[in-house]
Amino acid sequence: MADPHPTSSLELLEQAFALTPVEGGLSSLMREEFSNAPQQLPPEKGFPFGGLLAALCAKAMRQGLDIDAPLQTLSVQYLAAANYGQPLLFTPQMLRKGRQITYAAVQAAQGERLTHNASGTFGRNTPDAAALYDRAVPPPALDSLPVGAGMEGPFAPRFAQHAEYRFDGGPNIFGGNKDGKRVERCWIRMRDGQPLDEIRLCYLLDALYPPSWTGFEAPPIMTTVDLRYDFLTPPTPENAPDGWAYFEYSLIQHSDGWAVDDAIAWGADGSVLATSRQRRKVLGHA
Repeated sequence: MADPHPTSSLELLEQAFALTPVEGGLSSLMREEFSNAPQQLPPEKGFPFGGLLAALCAKAMRQGLDIDAPLQTLSVQYLAAANYGQPLLFTPQMLRKGRQITYAAVQAAQGERLTHNASGTFGRNTPDAAALYDRAVPPPALDSLPVGAGMEGPFAPRFAQHAEYRFDGGPNIFGGNKDGKRVERCWIRMRDGQPLDEIRLCYLLDALYPPSWTGFEAPPIMTTVDLRYDFLTPPTPENAPDGWAYFEYSLIQHSDGWAVDDAIAWGADGSVLATSRQRRKVLGHA
């Protein structure tokens, strides 16, 4: 009999990414191992990890509507925090299916309580589409960065235990960038050892603390309101060897009770795999 309480990242991620067909849609159980609370705090002090929820929204549209075209864009609105230990019901809807472009949507709820609303665009890339993106740069060699500079310790969010990090000059959380740009750069891959795909990219594009936290010794408490992804180059074993990609997370604006930040994922060849923009509401200080 399978262990009902898996402990490895492989087992936990398999269960976290799984969607079970049920009456009315697809179901996923919210697990405490994917809280955004720091390791030193109980998981209920944080919310279910937004990157995982974005991945599940994307997968629910693809799986529930039998879409085989690549994911081009994903936009997720976080309406209310999901509760741990309860199933989340994803209800996908086909908006329009064409020969070249497909539009879909999905809503997620726990009981009568709507927690997420998302939309996705699916379609085929032209061969030179990603080459037009002028922010593509060669990332530093993976082997040039220290292996031990990861996301460990009591302040690391719980969801980070399922990824492996190699920081390029960081981590700078708790004011390490207070006199400079609020930016973090690092190579990241999932600890499950699986090849990088669109679902894992959804996870990793959000798999860091808010970059504004590098500008504060006492970071403000935030909650994500809206998250948007654009996928430009499909990850392959060549541009994402062993599942690795290079990420840059940067603060765009922090004022009037709001924070906006961007993320870019590069392949090892300098191609841009995906970009994101996230809007967060600043709730106060811890």
